[in-house]
This record gives sequence, structure tokens and C-alpha cells, in this order.
Amino acid sequence: MTSRLPHLLFLLLAGIVLPGLSGEAFAHASNRGHVLLLPTQHYLMGGAITVAVSFLVLLMVPPEPFARLMEKRKFLLRLPFDGRAAASMLSFLFAAALIYAGFKGSRDPLANPLPLVLWTLLWIGLTLAQGLTGNLWAWLNPWYGPWRLLVRLGLREGGYLTMPAAVGYRPAVLLFLCFAWFELIFIAPEDPAILATAVTVYWLFSFCGMILFGYEVWTERMEFLSVFMRMIAQISPFAAKPLGNGNAIFIGWPGSKLIKARPLPLSGVAFLLLALSSVSFDGLMHTFTWNAFIGINPLEFPGRSVVVVPNTIGLVLMFVLLSGLFLGTVWLGERLAGSRDWVKAAGLLVWAIVPISLAYHFAHYLTALLVDGQYAIASFSDPFFLGWDLFGTAIRHVQAGIVLGSDAAWYIWNAQAAAIIAGHVLAVMLAHLVAWRLHGSARRATISQIPMALLMIGYTVFGLWLLSTPSIG
Repeated sequence: MTSRLPHLLFLLLAGIVLPGLSGEAFAHASNRGHVLLLPTQHYLMGGAITVAVSFLVLLMVPPEPFARLMEKRKFLLRLPFDGRAAASMLSFLFAAALIYAGFKGSRDPLANPLPLVLWTLLWIGLTLAQGLTGNLWAWLNPWYGPWRLLVRLGLREGGYLTMPAAVGYRPAVLLFLCFAWFELIFIAPEDPAILATAVTVYWLFSFCGMILFGYEVWTERMEFLSVFMRMIAQISPFAAKPLGNGNAIFIGWPGSKLIKARPLPLSGVAFLLLALSSVSFDGLMHTFTWNAFIGINPLEFPGRSVVVVPNTIGLVLMFVLLSGLFLGTVWLGERLAGSRDWVKAAGLLVWAIVPISLAYHFAHYLTALLVDGQYAIASFSDPFFLGWDLFGTAIRHVQAGIVLGSDAAWYIWNAQAAAIIAGHVLAVMLAHLVAWRLHGSARRATISQIPMALLMIGYTVFGLWLLSTPSIG
């Protein structure tokens, strides 16, 4: 490959991708730029009351017709082709150009496209898109196209080794924990060169796994991004079914696919709880409360290197605490309902975590999303730090004021609060329907869901408190 090839690849692929992104703003991580001074106690009380009322209303709604209504779908259109391999190959080439930019481009993470694409367009933007439109990651991941090419050249499609079923989702849980630690706690997660190295190593590791065990097996239980994106996509109102050489697209109610989802093993339960707890801890570790707890003056923050150990412990403890609360709540609910199969119940009810996780994802990253997304757009004009201005955005002034001031704070916080409350209300509805299918009795389902409703009310208050309490950038 010549030195000009990565430049040409980036030009070609950015020209395809950028027009579709220019109207949206995405961003990385959790750097809230202001302290909210709103009467948040009213929001906390209102959120708790809303979730509680939604549970009480469900008690008066017959579950069977409600379930039939939720499961209704309408045919939208037919896609006469399956372009996953082509889309994935373009994604792979784009990823290669981004890695090159990480090594050779600007050292500034707000000017280099690699950290901006990874932490904003992928981790933030695509996750939200998954919840709205369905599993786009199945088309856009950078492995399927190259793997499909090797299959055409003679690679065994099912791989050469067998993955024991007992492994479950444990590898995905471990990889997700490593990813969360790298993003939240590692001292330089946005350094372009370090990130380029990490992305390269992970791509090679996953691709080797797909060759050895088969693409489907590896992405179903091992590759954490594929597992996470597929689970988040279950809340989307859109569904695709194979039809000939293409797909038939249907639309239904948000979250309706979760009602009949298969129960997850305990390792799958742990995966979804880790996804939620990591975002929650990201919010907690920036609060004055947490920093005071670990002995740090938030007004004289000494840097990430000083808090690596306490934040690592905090991340693990948050996961353990949430897991204990959830499993304990399910166990108690099943005991009250006269059932002892709490493991199966946990594997089904954990699907109700998906709308909560997506709501926290939106609320937690919203303010940074509105600002850093502008840097992402600008970075495409000069990806290799050569003085280019390909799309006229290289010298674009970033409007940070969009998240500053009392008016902006009011609108942003209301959007965040609405997302969290809506996510918990939908979770209560889904959990109620899942419990009804599990027990076959509206009465037993209601009894089993009383502890879960209390947990969701408490987590709603906790989430709103995280958004409203003073925090550091």
C-alpha cells in the first residue's frame, strides 16, 4: 500500500458517510459543561410518581389484549437485496483509513477523526440509532465483509473449533468490562496513537476468533460490540425478516420484540446489567459526591491517573451492586408469586433493562453529544492533518454555547429527564407482560412485579439525581 492509498480511501468513504451525518451531532463521553440549578426535587418526585402510576395502571389493564396489541406489526417494504458484505467491506476500508489517521494524523483528539468516530459516531450515535432503526451494526461492522471474502476463497464457514455452550456470554462480559475500563478509567482513552493500536489489536483478535469458531458463533456470544448492539436493537420498532434474497421490513411498537425474547443465561443477564451499570458509574464518578467519598477535592481535580484505582473499584462495585439488587428483586418476586425458577425469570425480565439502558445512554451523553459532534464533522475535512478543507468544515467555529445558559439547561435537562422516565415506564410495561407470559396468570404476574416496580422507581430517582447533582467536567 502506498502512502497515498489511506488518503484516497478516507476521501472516498468520507464522501459517502459525511453527507448522511452532517445534519446530526454526536459526541463522546460524559463531560458535562455546566451545573444545573433547577428545582430538581420536583423532577425526582414526578419521575418516581410517573413510574409508580404506570405500574398501577397496568394492574387495571387485561394483559392478554394488551400483549396482542403490543405484538401487532405492519409490513412496510421489501428490500430485494442483501448488501451486508459490501457495506461491511466499505466499513472495513473506512476503519483502516481511520487507524492510519490515528497513527499519522493530529495528536489532538478533537481534531483527529479516529477518537471522534469511535467515541461519538460509533459508541454514542450508532447505539442510539440501533434503538431507533434496528441492527445497523450487522451491516456496518468491519468484520463481516472481510470474513465473507475469505469464505468465498475457501474458508470453512462454520470455523474449525467448537465453542462450548457452557461458555455462555462470559467472554463478552469480560471484554465489555475491559472496554468500559478503557473508556472511563484509563488515563488516555482518546489519545489517537493509543486508540489506533487498541483498535488494530482488537480487530485482529476478533477476526481470528471468527475464522476459528465461525462468524455467527463469535458475534453471538464473544464479540461484545455485536452482542451489545444486537440487544439494543431489540427495542427498535422496526424488524427485518429474510425474504428470498432480500429482507421484508416491518414496523411495530417499541420493545415489542422483547416480549417473546428467549431467556438469557446468567452470563447474558450479567452482560446487560454491566451495560447499564457502566453508564451509571460514568455519571457517578464525575459527581462531587463520589469525589468527596474517595478523598478528592472536585474543585482541584488532580487528573485521571490519581483516581484509577478507586474508580476501578467503583466500576466493579457498581456492577456487583446492581446485579445483586436485580437478582435479589427477581428472587423475591418469584418467591412471592409461588415460583422457584428465579433464574429463568431473571433471564426473561432482564430484557426490560434494554429501554432503561438506552434511555441512560441518551441522557448521559446528550450535552457532550451536542458539542463534540461539531468537532467530529470538522475532523472529516482534514483527517490526516495536512491542511485540507475537503468539506468546508475544517475551520468551522464550534458552538459550545448550545449547552450553556439557563435556557439551554432547562431544555436539555427536561429532555434527559423525559428519556429516563420514558425508559423506565416502558421497562415496567415490558416486565409486566414478560411476567404474565412466564406465570400464565395476571394475579401472579402482578405479585411478582411488585419488588421490580420498587427497584425501577428507585433507579429512576437515582438516574435523575445523577443528572442534576453538581459534577466536574
